[in-house]
Amino acid sequence: MSVTVEQVTEALRTIVDPNTGKDLVAGKSVRNPRVDAGHVSVDIELGYPARSQIDPIRREVIARLRTLPDVLNVSANVYQKIVAHAVQRGVKLLPNVKNVVAIASGKGGVGKSTTAVNLALALADEGASVGMLDADIYGPSQPTMLGISGRPETHDGKTLEPMVGHGIQASSIGFMIDPDTPMVWRGPMVTQALEQLLRDTNWRDLDYLIVDMPPGTGDIHLTLAQKIPVTGAVIVTTPQDIALLDARKGLKMFEKVGIPILGIVENMAMHVCSNCGHTEHIFGQGGGERMARDYDVEYLGGLPLDIRIREQADSGRPTVVADPEGPIAEVYRRIARRVAVRIADKAKDMSSKFPSIVVQNT
Repeated sequence: MSVTVEQVTEALRTIVDPNTGKDLVAGKSVRNPRVDAGHVSVDIELGYPARSQIDPIRREVIARLRTLPDVLNVSANVYQKIVAHAVQRGVKLLPNVKNVVAIASGKGGVGKSTTAVNLALALADEGASVGMLDADIYGPSQPTMLGISGRPETHDGKTLEPMVGHGIQASSIGFMIDPDTPMVWRGPMVTQALEQLLRDTNWRDLDYLIVDMPPGTGDIHLTLAQKIPVTGAVIVTTPQDIALLDARKGLKMFEKVGIPILGIVENMAMHVCSNCGHTEHIFGQGGGERMARDYDVEYLGGLPLDIRIREQADSGRPTVVADPEGPIAEVYRRIARRVAVRIADKAKDMSSKFPSIVVQNT
């Protein structure tokens, strides 16, 4: 008696995706299980960028299915498919952008921009198409961190081509002004500039657009919440109470406008002495984890206070690029995968599935 499709499906229930914590069947990853005279084949669809995860999951699937009775051989096709997900009610998705992720903090100086660029690079490293919108009009830092210089091109005189650094498509006011020129603009001009950077950039088929937000909860944040389709937000903080106070305000603002919080990242969580290896919690301990518990959101991870993170970002080669095999880059990749998994768990956007209804006089 040969193996059945039902036996194959039950066997796949015993394999847990280490990134989602769900078995492959419960996580709705199993596609097209087929059995033909002892030859078993199955497709496994992952809803997040998973270049480094595909081979381990494929090996586990093949090994498990080979243990079934009367199986002659097994073929497992594991692939990633990233789709657009639902955003705030009444806001349309952007052309060529599937998911918009805001990286925010309540106050400046907590390493938000460094976190944003490394998460973008980590998502790209895992096989996603990623863009970076530098929404900090007053203090743009992404051109430096991505190692991009020069001015963006325009082919039609109306829209801009994104600049590219380390495979990341980027748009920033910093590409258009002299580095020493201060932006002496009032709120309406700033929000208009943000919308133009977002909508007048010819993004090319992005799975994720990372938005590096300015600190605070001002005009740009309200514009983002009301007019821009945001899939979710990541809050960056440091462990000390003064940073956490402002981070909580940022989190509450996103909650009020209906933007889901994907999780909290704690920067400068600890310092490891480069001479003796002693670990010290200079800015306090566990603040980000407590905040995550208080608001019932995920604690995505903590990053050390490490001079290399600063040096690498300042040199235009952030940690994920400069030291891709190092332990800090692995933390960024782990956080990026969790963000992508949280997005994959959200409801998919179905607006494109419905026809547009047009009322005409006949």
